[in-house]
Amino acid sequence: MAQPEITIYSSKFCGFCVAAERLLQNKDLDYKIIKVDEDPSKFEHMVKITGRRTVPQIFIGDHHVGGFDDLSAANQSGELKKLLKPA
Repeated sequence: MAQPEITIYSSKFCGFCVAAERLLQNKDLDYKIIKVDEDPSKFEHMVKITGRRTVPQIFIGDHHVGGFDDLSAANQSGELKKLLKPA
């Protein structure tokens, strides 16, 4: 079975977005990027589903991980590995 889909709500010139992508790349994980600065409706959708107005906002499947600090903490604690297990 495949890993759950990883989605990153991101924008240009976002250092934390780049850091999140780098962390996932270093783990050879595939992910989808949604650029919220290129489409206001995507930004509004992100705010609606997360309650947050900052990027990155990262989802693994339907689970909202949070921002880069949350992703990094999940990686350190082993939670990321659990979230990536196929359902």
